[in-house]
Amino acid sequence: MATYQLDSQHTGAHFKVRHMMISNVKGEFSRITGSVEFDPSNPSTARVEATIESASVNTREPQRDSHLKSRDFLDVGRYPKITFLSRRIVPTGEDRYEIVGDLTIRGVTREVTLQVESLTPEIKDPDGLLRRGASATTRIQRKDFGLTWNAVLESGGFVVGDEVDITIDVEMFRKAV
Repeated sequence: MATYQLDSQHTGAHFKVRHMMISNVKGEFSRITGSVEFDPSNPSTARVEATIESASVNTREPQRDSHLKSRDFLDVGRYPKITFLSRRIVPTGEDRYEIVGDLTIRGVTREVTLQVESLTPEIKDPDGLLRRGASATTRIQRKDFGLTWNAVLESGGFVVGDEVDITIDVEMFRKAV
């Protein structure tokens, strides 16, 4: 079993949500830490743990970011971290896995399934560290996590969609043994 640390400079959690029922707003969280325990010969024993700093949300619009950090959404003062802890990992094909685990946002924990693809082979970087990468996706209902703020549009519908698509791009490293 090898233990990797997430490389926070090369790891990102991105999200996409419908805005006013006409377009998607995209954003990301830039401060992510965590670890992955992984044995390629027995991937079902892997373990994933990640922590995201809620205040690192960025949608390229400062006013919207301030609103997302407020009590209406992430309430970063009370809930400074978003966490994920895997429960089980199921291989679904070559370099593909389902990671089922607990996602906690605003103090609310729900089970989610991450669809992982493109787990890269391990390589040695110029500093002698062994690295791997992967991408994962999932979709959540934001209301399931207490993210209920919305406003009704005059023409019908709502300002913010309920479904949030999440994409996580991970680069992880470990010391060569």
